[in-house]
This record gives sequence, structure tokens and C-alpha cells, in this order.
Amino acid sequence: MAVSVNLSKGLDKAWEDKTLEEILAAPPSALAGLTEKHDAQLADALGIKTIADLGSNKYFALAGVLVALGNKQG
Repeated sequence: MAVSVNLSKGLDKAWEDKTLEEILAAPPSALAGLTEKHDAQLADALGIKTIADLGSNKYFALAGVLVALGNKQG
């Protein structure tokens, strides 16, 4: 089954037409709002060099779960 997702607001303009494989291998600065300075900081502090690293990082994953759980309360 094919899935279509519009990521244009979440990606830097230069990455909007790339494949998912290319985006996952891209540096975090391919995400809208992040810069090459952020790339260096994430790599130095947490060893995150790609969007795939960022998305699979245990700290960010846990934070995402906690936010999702918090949104279910209320």
C-alpha cells in the first residue's frame, strides 16, 4: 500500500523532493528550523549525525512517549 505524506513544512526546502531513504540519511539540519550549528551540537553531545539517529535516539523517543501520554490525560 502506498502512503503519501506532505513533509514540506517540516523539511528544509532543499530536502522537500528527496526520497525517504535520503531524508533519513540527511543531517538534522535538513529539518526546518535546524542549522549546521545544531548538527555539530547534536553530534558532539549525543552522537546524532542523521535524521534516523535523531528519530531513534532513546532520549527523544522517551520524550515523545511521555508527551503522547500527557496528551491522553485531561
